Amino acid sequence: MQYRAAIFDLDGTLVDSLEDLADSANAVLLSYGFPTHGLEKYRYFVGNGARKLMERCLPEEKAGDAGLVNEALERYNRCYEERLLRKTRPYEGILPMLESLRERGIPLAICTNKQQFAADVVAEKMFPRGMFREVVGDRKGMPRKPDPTRALQIAEKFGVRPEETAYMGDSSTDMETAGNAGFLAIGVTWGFRPKEELIESGAKVLLGSPMELLEKVEFA
Repeated sequence: MQYRAAIFDLDGTLVDSLEDLADSANAVLLSYGFPTHGLEKYRYFVGNGARKLMERCLPEEKAGDAGLVNEALERYNRCYEERLLRKTRPYEGILPMLESLRERGIPLAICTNKQQFAADVVAEKMFPRGMFREVVGDRKGMPRKPDPTRALQIAEKFGVRPEETAYMGDSSTDMETAGNAGFLAIGVTWGFRPKEELIESGAKVLLGSPMELLEKVEFA
C-alpha cells in the first residue's frame, strides 16, 4: 500500500516536551500547596488534553471538584504559555524525516490534544515555515483524540482517503485515533509511552528512529 499523506501527534512524537509540561503542572500544584510529581509520572498524565492533565495531577480528593479543576486549568495555561519553549526540542532525526517527506510532495499535518495556542507556537518555532499544511490542536466544540473527527477532517482537506493516510504517535490514544479513522497506525518507541502499550492499542508499524518511517512505509 502506498500512502499519500502523513499526520503526526506532537508531544512525545515530534518534540520532547515532557519537562516543560511537567514543570508547568508542578508550578500550578505548588501554587496551591499541593504535592508535586516526578517526571516519570507525567509520561502517563499527559496525552489527553490539559484538563485531563490537571485532573490527573491534582490530589485525588480534589480532582472531582470542577471549580478547582477549571481554576487550575487557567493557571496551567498561563504557566505553560511562559514555559512551553524552555526545554522542548524536536527529537533527533525528526527534521530530516519531515524534509524527506515534504520533498516527495507528501502533505504533512499535526493533530494533537495539546491546546491550539501551544501547538501553533511549537510548530512555528521548532520547524521550518510551511512544513505542516495543517496544525490542529484542542479546540472548543471539537472532540479530543482518540475521537477521529479532527484527523479525518485533515485527510479530507488533503483530498486523501483514510486508507491512504499514515498516522504517527507515541501513545495508545494515538494508535486508537488511527484505528478509529481507518489510518495506518504507526507507533514511535522514542516517546512518552512503552512499546507494549503501542502494540496492545493497535500499532501496525513500530519505529525505533524517525528515518525508519521511510524504510517501513511506502509513500507515493
